[in-house]
Amino acid sequence: MTFKKHIGETAMLSWPLIISQVGYIITGIVDNIFLGQIGKTEQAVGFLANNIFILLLVFSIGMSYSLTPLVTNADVNQDNKQKASLLKNGLFLNFFISILLGLILYFASPVLHYMQQPKDVVEMAIPFFNVLIFSIVPCSLFFVGKQYTEGLNNTITAMIISVGGNILNIILNYILINGKFGFPEMGYMGSCWATFIARCFMGAGFLFLLFKAQVHKEVIALFKDVSLNFKDQFSLFKIGIGSALQFTFEVAGFVCCSLMMGWFGKESIDAHGIAMSLAAFTYMFGSGISGAATIRVGKFKSLGDIKNTRLAANSALLSALGVTVFFALVFLVLHNYMPYFFSKDIQIIELASQLLIIAGFFQLFDGVQVTALGILRGLEDVKIPTIITLVGYWAICIPLAYFLGTYLNYQAKGIWYAILISLSFVAVSLYWRIRVLVRK
Repeated sequence: MTFKKHIGETAMLSWPLIISQVGYIITGIVDNIFLGQIGKTEQAVGFLANNIFILLLVFSIGMSYSLTPLVTNADVNQDNKQKASLLKNGLFLNFFISILLGLILYFASPVLHYMQQPKDVVEMAIPFFNVLIFSIVPCSLFFVGKQYTEGLNNTITAMIISVGGNILNIILNYILINGKFGFPEMGYMGSCWATFIARCFMGAGFLFLLFKAQVHKEVIALFKDVSLNFKDQFSLFKIGIGSALQFTFEVAGFVCCSLMMGWFGKESIDAHGIAMSLAAFTYMFGSGISGAATIRVGKFKSLGDIKNTRLAANSALLSALGVTVFFALVFLVLHNYMPYFFSKDIQIIELASQLLIIAGFFQLFDGVQVTALGILRGLEDVKIPTIITLVGYWAICIPLAYFLGTYLNYQAKGIWYAILISLSFVAVSLYWRIRVLVRK
């Protein structure tokens, strides 16, 4: 295969992944926009509750990522029984983990009182947070289905379910917040219930399609015959724990930065949340390319095709770099206008626009690092990347954010400079790791 053909196949496989990934993040963006129309306190509530919730949600999502390379390998070998076993054991393992994480989140909600956030924001955030907690189970089931079908080169199903879930979330936000069509007016709490219902639809809908679609009938016919077994669960856990920790280290670093924003007032929380929401939106384009890289690199690795493994990795990195350069320019050109979609408060808008300039620069490194992680996941290399993310986000990002934000009193901008520096370290280190493996 030529490099040009690799670029084309990466693009064809990426776009449904990008839509489904963007669809997932739009759920939070829509919530933030609706809450911002109510008031800055309500918007700060949404940002705070979602920041804590996503800390353990991404661990659950990361665990599901182990399915893709293992299912790809079974598909290449035309082993339907192994695919059925991976699906069954993946559903069991991730369901159990999501229940455990949900219990941890439920009993951890009082900890919000001790995070030095504005008191009124914390009081309103706890009931909001307690509703979000229950959506971790349907989210887990959705991502199991998503990663399983992606391992079969099917990226369309997740896209359809994701788009449907987001349309439902928008409609429910409008209805439940404002009390339309006979429903009670729930105010800011209507937003968390809308998110919960939409995520239940996405999780249940994916499983329904998975078990009823004709294309999966040969595998599903074997579903009852395969057993829950330690071998497959250990394989899933071994690869998944690396991805889970990588996501958790990164998100935990960002969550700690978000909590530091609370030390500087509600305006800083909202401005940071707006800028991070927009950065997370563009990050999902890199994440979609990363998913395609995992599938394609894993496929060629399973075939023992070293040349095309290398070309698949390089085409994914180049694609991600092209997309992130485009979004970096968008952020730099439109940073004064984008925050108006989220807030009417001039102080919040001005601070968010300044943070978006920094976000424009870290777009480049963010897209490269997430794509590099996808490539390494396809190579089933998890240990070194996990160490790199731990160092980048915990040894560099958090201490540097505290130093620049509080000690040097750069506040919100200082924290974002720390994020930029840590992302650049992680991106360069992961790229170096890929080069080392390719040479081997």
